[in-house]
Amino acid sequence: MSKNNTEEKDDLREIGNVLSRSEQFIEKNQKYLYIVLGVIVVAVSAVILFRHMYLMPKEQEAQEMIYVGEQYFAIDSFKVALNGDGANFIGFQGIIDDYGLTKTAKLASAYAGLCYKNMGDYDNAIKYLNKCKAKDIMVSPALLGAIGDCYVELKDYSKAVSFFQKAAETKNELLAPIYLMKAARVYEKTADLKNALKMYKRIQKEYPLTQEGLDVEKYIDRAEANL
Repeated sequence: MSKNNTEEKDDLREIGNVLSRSEQFIEKNQKYLYIVLGVIVVAVSAVILFRHMYLMPKEQEAQEMIYVGEQYFAIDSFKVALNGDGANFIGFQGIIDDYGLTKTAKLASAYAGLCYKNMGDYDNAIKYLNKCKAKDIMVSPALLGAIGDCYVELKDYSKAVSFFQKAAETKNELLAPIYLMKAARVYEKTADLKNALKMYKRIQKEYPLTQEGLDVEKYIDRAEANL
């Protein structure tokens, strides 16, 4: 008998042993395995039922509600948009409280933050804006920039610059120079002309054809003159 045939028989024998041990384990623990399988089936079924019977209807309700809030927000009725109209609209705050598990509640948090910002309550604005993690390349920098604006109003300039620079990392070439300009102006406000100049020169190099890029040379000249 060749060495290869012997090895093949040994391998087959080992596979047989493994299968035999597996069958013995299943027979011995059959009741336990059925319980585990049943728990998994119940859990999956519960998740599916929760999504279809509870979460999806809630999402629909929240979307209908937030549409009303967006109308109030568009006409600068920030207090009503935030707290409701006392009739059928519960406000962005109510959407957050009553529909917290929905995606729409996250959008309501962003709107609530912007309402607080426009009402001059910058601490609450930051709190609610930070709850919304938007991935859209238009929305995300706008939220980060709004937080930066709030920190400027609170005179926390280091945090303001941090958020403006985060907002400027967007791939949107129209928004990025806006936030670089905001960061540069905060640096100038704190007499950090070296870093202000870096922001201005970055605008000049990376976004020369934007409105900020076309205007930036005068700011570069001013910063260099005062260094």
